[in-house]
Amino acid sequence: MSDSISNSPSDPTRAERNPSNLRAEVDALIAQGAFDLAARRLADLWRRDPASATASFVTTRLDELREKTRDKLPLTKFRLAILRSFTVEPIVPLLRAEAFAYGIDLEVHVGDFNTYVQDMLDSQSTLYRFAPNAVVLAVRTDQAAPELWRDFADLAPEAAQQAAERVVRGYEQWIGAFRKHSQAALIVHSLERPASPSLGVLDAQSEAGQSGLIRQMNRELRRIAAGFHGVYVLDYDALVARHGSEHWHDERKWLMARLPIAASHLLHMAREWMRFIVPLSGRSAKVLVVDLDNTLWGGVIGEDGMAGIRVGPEYPGAAYQALHRALLDLSRKGILLAVCSKNNLDDAMEALEKHPGMLVRPKHFAAMRINWTDKAQNLREIAHELNVGIDALAFLDDNPFEREQVRAALPEVTVIDLGKNPLDYASAVRNCAAFERLTLSSEDQQRTEMYAAQKQRAGAEQNFQSKEDFFRFLDQEAELEPVSDLTLPRIAQLTQKTNQFNLTTRRYTESQIEEMAKRPEWHIFSIRVRDRFGDHGLVGVAIAHDEGEQCEVDTFLLSCRVIGRTVETALLAHLAESAAQRGRKQLLGWFLPTKKNAPARDFYEQHGFNRQKTNGSGSLWALDLKSSTLRCPDWIKLKVGVESQLQKLPREERIDSKYV
Repeated sequence: MSDSISNSPSDPTRAERNPSNLRAEVDALIAQGAFDLAARRLADLWRRDPASATASFVTTRLDELREKTRDKLPLTKFRLAILRSFTVEPIVPLLRAEAFAYGIDLEVHVGDFNTYVQDMLDSQSTLYRFAPNAVVLAVRTDQAAPELWRDFADLAPEAAQQAAERVVRGYEQWIGAFRKHSQAALIVHSLERPASPSLGVLDAQSEAGQSGLIRQMNRELRRIAAGFHGVYVLDYDALVARHGSEHWHDERKWLMARLPIAASHLLHMAREWMRFIVPLSGRSAKVLVVDLDNTLWGGVIGEDGMAGIRVGPEYPGAAYQALHRALLDLSRKGILLAVCSKNNLDDAMEALEKHPGMLVRPKHFAAMRINWTDKAQNLREIAHELNVGIDALAFLDDNPFEREQVRAALPEVTVIDLGKNPLDYASAVRNCAAFERLTLSSEDQQRTEMYAAQKQRAGAEQNFQSKEDFFRFLDQEAELEPVSDLTLPRIAQLTQKTNQFNLTTRRYTESQIEEMAKRPEWHIFSIRVRDRFGDHGLVGVAIAHDEGEQCEVDTFLLSCRVIGRTVETALLAHLAESAAQRGRKQLLGWFLPTKKNAPARDFYEQHGFNRQKTNGSGSLWALDLKSSTLRCPDWIKLKVGVESQLQKLPREERIDSKYV
C-alpha cells in the first residue's frame, strides 16, 4: 500500500492529522466501509509515526481490512521465513508495517529459537511446509562460532583457524541443503565482529586476530552465496557499525529475553530486511523524478540566478552535490532519472548545463518536465513518455505541499520525504528500499543510453507514413538465447519487474528458473534485440512446458522498450515453431488480467489463437500448430543462438538446444 492520502493537502483538517487522530479516522473509515481510503490513511499513519505501538495498530487493522475486503487489497503478497539464533518477534510487526507502506502484504513465519540447522536440513520441516518466497538466516557470531567469540584468547592460532573453517563448512552444508529443498531466496546475515576484541589493539595488527578471522569467514560467506542463484548476504556487521555497536546492543535484554538489539534499533533491522524484500517482491521503482529548486540546488534559480544558487564542493552546496552523487549511483544501477520542476525552462536548463557545481547534467535525465503545470500531471506524462506504469515512479521534492499533492493525486507513486536539512537528502535517497537491486545486468548499466536511443527512434518514426516502412528502416535484429549463467539473472529480473506486456505476471527467482531449465519438458526462451539506433539488450522471455500433444505457455513477457515493434510476434512465432518441431499439435496460453497488463489483452486473438474457456477473469487460448500461419515478420532478422551460448555454462550445467 502506498504511503499516500486522498484529501487535498490544502484541506484545513490536514494539520490536525496527528497519529491519534489518524487512528480514529482509520477506525471510522473501516466502520463506514471505505476500505481503500482506510488503507491509505493507515499507510499515512505509519509514515508519520513509525513506532512499535503504531506497528501493532497498523498490522491489526491491516488484518481486519484483509478480512473485510476478502483479501482484495491492491498489495503484493510475499511469504518470509526467519531462521534465527535470537529473539525477533518484536521486529515482525515493524517489518509487516514497513512492508505495507511499500505495497507488500507480508506473511511471516518465525522458526523456533536456534533450530535453524535442523530447519534447513530437514526437507519436512515447518520451514519448507510454509513454502516461503524468501528466508532470512539471522545467526549471531557467538552462536555460529562460540569459541571464536568467547574463548579466542585461549586458542592457539591453528585452532582458531580450524574453528573458522569449521564454521564456513557448516554454512556451506546448510545452504546447499536449503537449495536442494527450496527455490526461495535466501538472505544470510554476515557475522558481526566484537566491539571490544579479546586482545585489544593487538587484534588489529594481524588478519589472524579475532576480527580478522571473522572478516575471513564473511568473505567465505560471500563466496558461498555467489555459488548459488538466489542467495544473498546481508552485511549485518556493517549495519551494526553504521548505528554504533555500543548503541545497537542491549545486553540486559539479551540476557533476559535473548533480544540483543536495543528497542531504538529494531526498526533499522526491519528496514535492512526490506532492502531485500522490496526487490524480491517486484515493488522496485524504475524512475526517480526530482525537483530542481532547493532540491538539486539550494535557492530558486528564477530569483537567485546562476550566481545565487548553492551547489558546489563546500558547505552548504556540498549537501546538494552529495545528492547528485546518490542520483548518479542510482543511474548506474539502471534507475532512470527525470526532472519535474515548476520553473522557467531557459533558466533551469542554463543551471543544469553550465553551473560548475552541477554533477548531474541534462544527459543524465531520460525525461524532463520544466513548466508551470501541476506536478501530478507532469508525472503522468513522464510515465507515458518512458512507457512505464505510474507505480514505477518515485518522486523527490523538498516542498511538503508538492509531495502531499502528488500523494493525493497519484497514490501509486513512491514519494520520498525530505527533512528541512539538505545534508540529509542524499541519505533519504540511499535508504529508500525501492531503489535496491540484487543483481545488475548489462541492460541496467546502459538503461539511460537506451532511452536516449529510444528518443531518436521516436523522432525518426514521424518521418514514415506506414509502420511497416518504419520497421524496415529500423533494421531490427533479434537473437534467441538459451538460459545460461549470463542470461539467468536478467530473465528472472524481467519476470519480477515486467507488468505491462506480461500475459500471466508470474514472478520467478533465479533459482526457480534454474530448476525449470533442468526439466526436459520445460522450455525457456529469451530474446535480445538491436537496431540501427542501438542495442535494446535482453527484452523478452517466454517459458513453456509440454504435456502430451500440447505445449502450454507459462510466461510470455516483453519489456516496454520494444512493445509494438513486432518483436512479440517474432518470439511467439518461434515458440510455436519449436513446439511443432517437437511434435506438439496445439499451443495453449492463458491471459490473466491485472490492473497493468491491458496492452497484452488481445495478443493471442491478434495472432490467430481461439478462446477455449474462461476461468474467473482469465481466459485460455489455443493455436492449431498444423494450420497456423504464424511467422516471424520479414523485417526482423531472427537468429537462434545455441552453441556459442552453451559454452558459457559449466560442463555439468550446459543446457541443450531444447531451450531454443
